[in-house]
Amino acid sequence: MPDALQVHAADSVAVALRPLDAGETVVLSGEHITLGQSVEQGHKLAIRAHGQGDAIVKYGLPIGRATQKIAPGDHVHSHNLVTALAGELAYGAHRSDGPATMVNSGGPLWQGYRRSDGRAATRNDIWILPTVGCVGLTAEQVARAAETRHAEAIAQGRIDGVFAFSHPHGCSQLGDDLGGTRALLAGLAANPNAAGVLLIGLGCESNQLDALLAAIPESARTKVRTLSSQGVGDEMAAAAALVDELVADASTARREPLPLSALVVGLKCGGSDGFSGLTANPLLGRFSETLAACGGTPVLTEIPEIFGAEQALLDRAVDTATFEAAAALVNRFKRYYLDQGLPVSENPSPGNIAGGITTLEEKSAGAVQKAGTAPLTSVLDYGEQATLPGLALLESPGNDAVSSTALAAAGATLVLFTTGRGTPLGFPVPTVKVASNRALSVAKPHWIDFDASRALDEGQEAADAAFLEALIGFASGQKTAAENAGQRAIAIWKKGVTL
Repeated sequence: MPDALQVHAADSVAVALRPLDAGETVVLSGEHITLGQSVEQGHKLAIRAHGQGDAIVKYGLPIGRATQKIAPGDHVHSHNLVTALAGELAYGAHRSDGPATMVNSGGPLWQGYRRSDGRAATRNDIWILPTVGCVGLTAEQVARAAETRHAEAIAQGRIDGVFAFSHPHGCSQLGDDLGGTRALLAGLAANPNAAGVLLIGLGCESNQLDALLAAIPESARTKVRTLSSQGVGDEMAAAAALVDELVADASTARREPLPLSALVVGLKCGGSDGFSGLTANPLLGRFSETLAACGGTPVLTEIPEIFGAEQALLDRAVDTATFEAAAALVNRFKRYYLDQGLPVSENPSPGNIAGGITTLEEKSAGAVQKAGTAPLTSVLDYGEQATLPGLALLESPGNDAVSSTALAAAGATLVLFTTGRGTPLGFPVPTVKVASNRALSVAKPHWIDFDASRALDEGQEAADAAFLEALIGFASGQKTAAENAGQRAIAIWKKGVTL
């Protein structure tokens, strides 16, 4: 492995692949560069001189401007690099139709469940969704009791489990805020991985059962049962009877060979470091290209974490309407920040900075690589279902739990989650944790499912093949680290006042 890596020929900085000491010399593109200061692993060093105000370039894109003179070999980070992001932008007109999705029925098969509406599932679960926080603990009690009653069915693989997803919302909300909660829960109820769904309400909440049921796509309503806790005497017994009915129906499902085109896969990064844009995110990007070329659907979200790199996505829109919808979504999110009196560049996090990421432009330029060069075919509102092949851009903030939940509500039956810092948390659908660096993979094998740093040692082709094989296994029923640890949770985007 080299000492440092220049990602793109136009870059003015390189990334240290190991800790480098002041006075060491590294060779980049045939040039010998002596370090003026020590540079931590994952951090940046200048490979050419910069004047104050000059653009600093990484991934072939400007990631901010120098605040002082920077000599070749200097450490480049928050002490001498700042963001150049401002507010909303007037994006140029869509230049021409982008590349059409290349639908190819080839590629490896995976073993999944084909649902009655034609969609495919990677798991055969029963989900219990409370309409309101008041019955969140009730939903968890119902799920625990059901798992005990149906332990044999779970052990035999007839169902994968009974899971409750509690949350604190559903009442004391108004307007679009309440609408967002309802749309998110409706999207979760429609996810193919949920073979059966029990909606548990209290009875007096703002998020009424009838309105929530009406928000679920009609094709998914046949698998949904509802219960108003205030409307029955013994809500636990009533819920148990409904869950038992759902388990009986779900137990008849069988896995069958399915093409890659049947997969809807969420793309997520959390706790990124300086290696995320070198190893893990490009690995997902190459898979996204393969998936889209086969007629499958990769879904990208975390809209604030594409600020500064959005043009690369906009340029891949397949038509003018998609271009305009994507541009409007990005600017709408920027306006969301500005209306709260916050700068659009209020990122990266402390963990990102410690790992070597300095500005939001740098984080975004690495983050958008999760989508590779797949054509952008659709733009989804929060809670909306992905229905078209090709890349979908989904409205959601960058928060790990909120965005991962939104991916599941959009229909993703597998979430690919890259990380350089690590996290144990999992979400309603299998969450595949992809480490950007070897140290994390070694330190946290109970969190991590794949080590993307293999691409540096084994080469991209070998790493890609191993990754695809691993994903086929997870889609076909192999449990992820988060599943084995019982880590499943949801979070809802709360963006309005609370009464």
